[in-house]
Amino acid sequence: MDKSIQSLKKEIATLRTGRANTNMLDTIKVDVYGQLMPVDQLATISVPEARLISIQVWDKSNITLIEGAIQKSELGINPQVDGQIIRLRIPDLTEERRKDLIKILKNMVEKGKVAIRNIRREANEDLKKKLKDKIISEDDSKNYEKLIQKLTDTSIENIEKILSEKEKEIIQI
Repeated sequence: MDKSIQSLKKEIATLRTGRANTNMLDTIKVDVYGQLMPVDQLATISVPEARLISIQVWDKSNITLIEGAIQKSELGINPQVDGQIIRLRIPDLTEERRKDLIKILKNMVEKGKVAIRNIRREANEDLKKKLKDKIISEDDSKNYEKLIQKLTDTSIENIEKILSEKEKEIIQI
């Protein structure tokens, strides 16, 4: 369940809010040296200002490839090339875009909750199998079932907290 929450956090971090965040580039892969590589393996990424991402490319021949990958991505940001530095200015979000981002966020959160519930179901099925095979007693089975439900509830609460924090970040002007 913790791995599902970590995965959700990583996925949510790629959402473009009004602030610059190096995680926004995590999903972008660049076709260089005969393979797809993440931007952070080809350049140094930093956030010098709240609405600016600076990408210091190590190899000059990769600048146009990285620029092209960013333009093709879902970020919706046009990169500005200045020598070996690519700058990404993060524009202010419109009200309509904020609502779209919240819908996307809620969809991601729902997928995270489904993953947690699937883990609970698998654990309960495993318990029933062990009970049937007489590996554990009925009392142990009930206790473990309660424990699994408690862990599930805690994980879903954590996901709700993550949702509310990210929602506040998106709505904030």
